[in-house]
Amino acid sequence: MSFSIPWYALLGGMLLGLSAAILMLFSGKVAGISGIVNGLIQPKKGDTAWRAAFIATMILSAVFIAPFDINLPLVSTDSYLLIALAGLLVGVGTRLGNGCTSGHGIVGMGRFSIRSIVATVVFMLSAIVVVYFRQLFGAI
Repeated sequence: MSFSIPWYALLGGMLLGLSAAILMLFSGKVAGISGIVNGLIQPKKGDTAWRAAFIATMILSAVFIAPFDINLPLVSTDSYLLIALAGLLVGVGTRLGNGCTSGHGIVGMGRFSIRSIVATVVFMLSAIVVVYFRQLFGAI
């Protein structure tokens, strides 16, 4: 395995941070995807337009990057049941953790929230363990 500077990841991370900062500065809202989607599922009066615009823009971003010849990761279609189960588990985890990686990892840590720092450390340790075992036992 060789190391190279992941320029696209660096730029993407900077854009995520910038978008979270702009949303927080101009509207006081947290750019946590699970909370934004939950607000669309359980809407409050007058609070859906910005959420729908945020999600739509996030989805349309794939169209905006097309001219730059950036390849997005492929999603395996080997098992739709496994993908659905993984999505369900992520949803349960975000409820239990009172937020997702974007809310805790980007906004919460930027605000020096102890809860978000602990949540992000748990996210990262879990990811490290999963990657280790996948490398150890091969792709499942």
